[in-house]
Amino acid sequence: MRHQKKGKKFGRESGQRKALFRSLAESLILHGSIVTTTAKAKELKKVIEPLITKAKKHGPVDMEIIMKTLYTGKAVTKLVKEIAPRYAERKGGYTRIVKLGYRTNDSAETAKIEFV
Repeated sequence: MRHQKKGKKFGRESGQRKALFRSLAESLILHGSIVTTTAKAKELKKVIEPLITKAKKHGPVDMEIIMKTLYTGKAVTKLVKEIAPRYAERKGGYTRIVKLGYRTNDSAETAKIEFV
C-alpha cells in the first residue's frame, strides 16, 4: 500500500526520475514553456516552484541548492537574473498548466506548462 507516499514513479528508478525532472525543469527555464504529458507537468510544478522561491531569496545556500538541481549555468543565471525578479511580489503559483488534448500515437493526455 502506498499510504502517505507523495509523487508518481513514472515507471522509472529514482535516479532516472530525478534526471527526467531536472531536464524538464531546465527546458522550462530556458524556453519559457514546454509541452509534455499532464502527469509530468503536474509533477514538474512541484519541482520548479520551490526553485523559483529559492532564486527569489538569493542566499548562498539557496544558490547551492539551485545549482545542484539544474544542469547548466545558463539555466541557473536565467532563473536568478530574469525569472525570479519577475515574481518578486508574487508569493506562489508561478506556473500554469494548460491541457491540450490527447496525442495521436499513444493517446496520452498532453499539457503545456508555462510561466504565468
